[in-house]
Amino acid sequence: MDIFIPNKEISGCGLSGIINRQGELVKGELIIESICCQMERGNGLGAGFAAYGIYPEFQEHYCLHIMADSKKALKEVEELLNHHCYMAHQEEIPTRPTPGISSAPRFRRYFVKPRYEGEVRDLCEGTPDEDDYMVNLVMHINTHIDGAYVISSGRNMGAFKGVGFPDQIANFFRLEEYSAYIWTAHNRFPTNTPGWWGGAHPFTILDWSIVHNGEISSYGTNRRYLEMFGYHCTLLTDTEVVAYLLDLLIRRHRLPMEVACTALAPPFWSEIDLMPEPEKTLYTSVRAVYGAAMLNGPFAILFAYNGGLVGLNDRVKLRPLVTAKKGEFYYMASEEAAIRAICPDPDEVWCPKAGEPVIIEMEPNTIPNQRSYLHGQIFDLSTPICRFPAEEEEE
Repeated sequence: MDIFIPNKEISGCGLSGIINRQGELVKGELIIESICCQMERGNGLGAGFAAYGIYPEFQEHYCLHIMADSKKALKEVEELLNHHCYMAHQEEIPTRPTPGISSAPRFRRYFVKPRYEGEVRDLCEGTPDEDDYMVNLVMHINTHIDGAYVISSGRNMGAFKGVGFPDQIANFFRLEEYSAYIWTAHNRFPTNTPGWWGGAHPFTILDWSIVHNGEISSYGTNRRYLEMFGYHCTLLTDTEVVAYLLDLLIRRHRLPMEVACTALAPPFWSEIDLMPEPEKTLYTSVRAVYGAAMLNGPFAILFAYNGGLVGLNDRVKLRPLVTAKKGEFYYMASEEAAIRAICPDPDEVWCPKAGEPVIIEMEPNTIPNQRSYLHGQIFDLSTPICRFPAEEEEE
């Protein structure tokens, strides 16, 4: 299929996301139509989707989407999983021949639970927490098995991505056959990182998934910071650090969502100096403790998890992001046209301010394994040092 793409859109890649707060399932055709409205934002070197709620029959299992260059790599992955996990089911991820898609790697999915026995303790560094266990397993596969990569690893969700335009990737993975209560999508226009199957968006860890328009110029600092906590960047694209930062700050360090977003896109020092207390102490603490987690460069990001969808711009809004609402549906995209293509008469449309997240969470107790981070652990603002309840209990 011949697709004419005009001169490069100066503001880069295309994003789109949908969430229903009541857990109503949305067919794949909608997110495909939305992202394909932004075809000029890509060049055929990357596109992808993340979908939540697509594996209800295995909703208590972690689903590993594996991309492999060879049968040998897949065999090594399976040997590792059989030793370190209980496996409920495995199968090829259904695909179909698609014009414009060639030299695709192998894709397979595995529904697993951790196995805490023998050498498993060495792999997960002695921690019994299932999420930490799976993070260590993902890092081990990505760094030790040549030609194999974990594309997603959350419960009841999956990522589908590759080299091509969004319509091609959607057709290749047969996404019209899936329904989900949260969707995100990406159309990539890579600038300074390679266009390859593993480098397409979204990037994920556990049920975190992120799509990004822009450039993370702080990639080196962010990557070295993450390595101190056991995360390894192997997919050759700057956006990968954001997925791991979300897991570190929110799940492991238990920051509320709003505070974690502040760490990623903090106010300028000149703005903090003018704030009243206790906000001044809070923002000073966040910048002091999490300076290495700050994202420099232009960006608009959408990230999702089992229970929510978040949109965030950099602190001077160098990339576009639009949000809309229609009943219990919320939409986020790079362009308003991508929203109106699937929701012609929204109740409300607005553009988020620079550095201020739009956080949409589902109603409580709506879905299995639901997570909420809006009312997480809170800072003790009496000192300029961030303190967590667990540390106070130890004292």
